[in-house]
Amino acid sequence: MAEKISILIVDDEESVRDSLLNWFIEDGYSVECAENAKKALQLLEVRDFDIILADIKMPGMDGMEMHRRIKALNRDSIVIIMTAFASVDTAVQALKDGAFDYVTKPFDPDDLSHLIRNAAAQIALKGENEALKSRVTTLEAIDDFIGQSDAIRKVLDQIESVAQSNSSVIITGESGTGKELVARAIHSNSARRYFPLISVHCGALTESLLESELFGHEKGAFTGATFNRKGRFEMADGGTIFLDEIATISPKMQIELLRVLETKSFVRVGGNREITSDFRVICATNRDLKGMVENGNFREDLFYRLNVVNITIPPLRERTEDIPLLVSHFIKKYCTSMSRDLITIDPAALKHLEKFEFPGNVRELENMIERAIVIGNGKEIKLKDLPMGKEAISSSVESLEELEKRHIEEILIKYGWNVSRSARALNVDRVTLYNKIRKYGLKQKD
Repeated sequence: MAEKISILIVDDEESVRDSLLNWFIEDGYSVECAENAKKALQLLEVRDFDIILADIKMPGMDGMEMHRRIKALNRDSIVIIMTAFASVDTAVQALKDGAFDYVTKPFDPDDLSHLIRNAAAQIALKGENEALKSRVTTLEAIDDFIGQSDAIRKVLDQIESVAQSNSSVIITGESGTGKELVARAIHSNSARRYFPLISVHCGALTESLLESELFGHEKGAFTGATFNRKGRFEMADGGTIFLDEIATISPKMQIELLRVLETKSFVRVGGNREITSDFRVICATNRDLKGMVENGNFREDLFYRLNVVNITIPPLRERTEDIPLLVSHFIKKYCTSMSRDLITIDPAALKHLEKFEFPGNVRELENMIERAIVIGNGKEIKLKDLPMGKEAISSSVESLEELEKRHIEEILIKYGWNVSRSARALNVDRVTLYNKIRKYGLKQKD
């Protein structure tokens, strides 16, 4: 770590500069010196330093003024003030102004080295935190979305354009298409990403439970309320609240939700104190909310309050070109989690997946792949390992001869039409295989 840290020593006494220069070079740091504040600021215009040690009392501009100018330049340098005993009060003021620490002359080399190590550790920790935040954001934004189809690219473009605003969003799409993933991507790419994303499954709660879940409750508000509890709106302060299955909420909850969205304030169940919270709302539904408004089942004013931006996720059957990528992603995911060697998928099985309707969308595909890895014991997923495998085989074959023909053709293709290897795989001799090829009129395709 030491060889990555740069230090600038600013002192008008040459003996002090030389002593510190030698100490820190021995410790492995990169060190430069300046005899006054003006020279130090000139150096800072050319390059940055991680740590600056500055004497308070210098001819011309003193260390305090130099510190203020460094802050004005928005430099991230850590500043350590050097002072005589008579100037401790001034050094304390420097701490209040943002200096990292101060040291008094004459210096104890061990104490000074320890202080520099602490400063270097803080620099390293800050770098690690920034890298981690960047990595988390990147992982959430990229890894959850698999696909290169025009349909999914359109969704990703919408996420990017809406993420930086505070507008309400409704995400629509069939079950299993990934509506919560879109909500998480919007949040993780927004300015609110370092605050919580709070999810509420509205369809899983009764009206009274949903009210308590969203607004919180006071002790004694109802039977079983033995303590005060924060609601989800309160927990989402500074962040985002995701309301899944918004179409299921009752007319009473629609009114209460509308008021919260308009005022960003609410009262806990059983309480009387107004609580404010700064949150963004993202909703999701697999129903036709506009149709529900026309039928009088959903408030029109609430619909328009929520539907500032609409993102519709296409079903998997409308982006079948993404299925091979999704299959590869899920195979890697579950082989890793099960500590198994990476496997592949048989082309015939993949072809059948590309033709399947997938009423459960991506969630159903993921379930199929996980199941196939669990029950399969080979190095690739076969059609028989898929839930629809037996039905697919029986419905697509009119006779035993047709079944034999297709099986032989698949083996020949697998082994690149190498008759010897194919015969061994089929457990027949080469003559028998040649006869079968002639019988069924099988030919290698260009």
